[in-house]
Amino acid sequence: MAPTRVAAIDCGTNTIRLLIADAHPDGGPTGWHLERVQRRSTIVRLGQGVDRTGRLDEGALERALDVVTDYAERIRATGARSTRFVATSATRDASNRDVFVNGVRQRLGIEPEVVSGQEEARLSFAGSLLGARGGARRLVVDLGGGSTELVLGARAPEAAISLDTGSVRVTERYLADGVTSAAEAAARAHVRDLLDRAEEVMDLGATEELVGLAGTITTITAHALSLTDFEPDSIHGSRLPLGTVLASCEAILRSTAAERESWDYLRPGRRDVIAAGALVWSEIIGRVAERTGEAGRPLESAVTSLTDILDGIALSLADRADQRRD
Repeated sequence: MAPTRVAAIDCGTNTIRLLIADAHPDGGPTGWHLERVQRRSTIVRLGQGVDRTGRLDEGALERALDVVTDYAERIRATGARSTRFVATSATRDASNRDVFVNGVRQRLGIEPEVVSGQEEARLSFAGSLLGARGGARRLVVDLGGGSTELVLGARAPEAAISLDTGSVRVTERYLADGVTSAAEAAARAHVRDLLDRAEEVMDLGATEELVGLAGTITTITAHALSLTDFEPDSIHGSRLPLGTVLASCEAILRSTAAERESWDYLRPGRRDVIAAGALVWSEIIGRVAERTGEAGRPLESAVTSLTDILDGIALSLADRADQRRD
């Protein structure tokens, strides 16, 4: 069977990403292998101020739509047969989201989807399965700018929740003036309250493998690996002791602006929010470690995946094309 060329766009609170790929059927857990044609990521901070104002900022809208225009040209040039544009937390929360949706429609010629947190979680889980081996029950954590998705399952989601917390939201709400003792305590209380809510719908103690996705977690992993630059081959699939990851979270949380600027794996658009992201990741790791320990099977490591919701969107397009053939 000839491969299907698809184009996936993930529009988050901080970043807009594009994946153009050829989908080949295979016998893996997703049924597909994605052969990358282009993969791009641009930080636009679409969610700037949304937590406070409930609206998308005019400057953020302009930055985001400029990127969509560029991505539309790339998609046309590569001849992708189908495109899906998925917008998540920032767009979901904005009262003027129609302005952005209309702008995307004009540029791409398709209807953008402002998906629910549950759909976001499902797509993230699907993307994380690419190349996965074994049938361990995994807790997949997609830590974004405005929301964080937790999905528990083996080959398919058994329980999922989208939490209104992330690197941008926590920064704007608690850490905008720096990491003071009071601000840190308030931020941690916020995350812990949300994890209490997560435990109402899933058993974190059943986690056999903890898998982290998205820019915050890949950055923390690069720090933990002492990389000099962002090295995808070193980061993807890396398995690190929880103590090592927590030590990097703590170091990032206490880092100075000069230190963050010196880390070549940390992109400029993420420098001001990475401390908040590290705080959120450390709280999730701590809670999961506590619950698995109570269950008598303490978790010892975390895995980082560079395949995530963007790949999940591409997989959904491959599935749709396959259904049309049938």
